[in-house]
Amino acid sequence: MSDAGEEWQVARRRKGAARRSKSVQVCSESENCQELLDVGKTVKRIRDTVSELKCEDLWLQWKEQLLLAGSASLSNPAEITDTEVQLGGSRDGRLCQQLECVCYGLGSFSSCVSARFQLAMLLLLLDAGQIPLKDCSVYDPAFSSGERDVLKELGLTVLAENEEGKRLVTKPTLFYLMHCGKALYNNLLWKNWSTRCLPLTIIIGNSFSGMRDRMIEREFKRDYSYISQAVSVCEERQLPCPSRLIDVFSDTAVITFPTSSLNRLPQSTWVEPPEPQYHHCPDLEIIQRQTQS
Repeated sequence: MSDAGEEWQVARRRKGAARRSKSVQVCSESENCQELLDVGKTVKRIRDTVSELKCEDLWLQWKEQLLLAGSASLSNPAEITDTEVQLGGSRDGRLCQQLECVCYGLGSFSSCVSARFQLAMLLLLLDAGQIPLKDCSVYDPAFSSGERDVLKELGLTVLAENEEGKRLVTKPTLFYLMHCGKALYNNLLWKNWSTRCLPLTIIIGNSFSGMRDRMIEREFKRDYSYISQAVSVCEERQLPCPSRLIDVFSDTAVITFPTSSLNRLPQSTWVEPPEPQYHHCPDLEIIQRQTQS
């Protein structure tokens, strides 16, 4: 599985880089190869992976942590009036169907084992949160046309444009950002940088404190200022990861933004937050939107 994880990272992180072929389920970048993707077989493979994950203790622990995060976000008194109704638990303890989901940076799941397991976990989380499949939007510039067809067949909504993570939250939203570049998280925080929007945001992705610990403090604050500020006021719930899935789910947390913690920051923090610029980041770890000349 380690070689699959390496391939997935290359496919998502190195802009313009060609992906390696695999000895199993070989697929190159050619158009002919994309047309050969069997949608039905790929859907079945994903559903089989869902069934496999569902039998893992890992899944029950992830589900519990997601529900705890949803409940914690309800306790914020300053949230939008109907938030508790929208996010509130049903009689069986699940989240209500009005929660939306956005998934960025999943990777090439038809040829990468890690990405396929991450997609399977996403489908399980949607089911646990009673989130309709159509209310989950997915995007990765690495998706082939065949993979987009697979996602549509599963019932998910495939975004046509690269949002670079700059999506404004207007209702409680779960963001599934497995091993995405730091700029994607930073952009998401910037777009929702207010005491109104951040409490509506739940992130399943890489630990912010882990990002901080792996970077030089000065560069972290300069290049990823919103993560740098959020790390002291967000609440992280570390998610378990068995050794055999270390390439798939390592360093993952559920991240929420309690209103009471956000209010500890000076009011000046929220005034006209500047859009992030990454002039000092030659390896940005995300593929940026193509600009028209």
